[in-house]
Amino acid sequence: METSIALKTSIAIVDDHRLLAQALADLIQKFDNYEVSIVAENGRDLIRHLGQGNCPDIVLLDINMPEMDGFETAAYLKEHCPACKVLALSMMDREENIVRMIRNGVRGYLLKGCRPAELRLALDDLRTKGYHYSEFMTTQLVRSLNPSENGTPAALFNLNDRELTFLKLACSELTYVEIADKMCVSARTVDGYREAVFLKMQVKTRVGMVLEAIRWGLVQL
Repeated sequence: METSIALKTSIAIVDDHRLLAQALADLIQKFDNYEVSIVAENGRDLIRHLGQGNCPDIVLLDINMPEMDGFETAAYLKEHCPACKVLALSMMDREENIVRMIRNGVRGYLLKGCRPAELRLALDDLRTKGYHYSEFMTTQLVRSLNPSENGTPAALFNLNDRELTFLKLACSELTYVEIADKMCVSARTVDGYREAVFLKMQVKTRVGMVLEAIRWGLVQL
């Protein structure tokens, strides 16, 4: 008499925090019907694995990673591996990040602080329904569609008064040394403002910061 063996759903974990990635892998290995086939440090590392013929059913994808971040990786998978169901797993809960990831093809979005049961539910939903819309994700999407509820752009990025002042001055032709003089602070303090604003606005250069500031109406041309 023949017996059928249910195939396990293969999982890829893409996260540059090795300890967390391994802990996730160990947790998922304990779930019935799932197995971790790939653990990658970033999108570029994942692509190397995919080039070896390993195409997972589900990809757990961090956003903030070096070399190739979650946004780029999700877009790549959407184009080159559309059968992979992508679940974003991130520390960042900003609405614009969620919307951007969804536009890049992700099927669900979880915060890293979620409980194991929530992760298991998300994996089950992806396997059976093809998507997982948590209450958190739905709430953030509704807020993104109603920008008046989000308050000012400065509040959206959680910029304090000094950071906002720095941002407006940085959108001029002033050098960072001149900005420090205008704000009556040291150059090192201005460096701190710059790093804080870059992090909060998720940009890497002054040009990127200026473009985001213009896009969100933080400065006027």
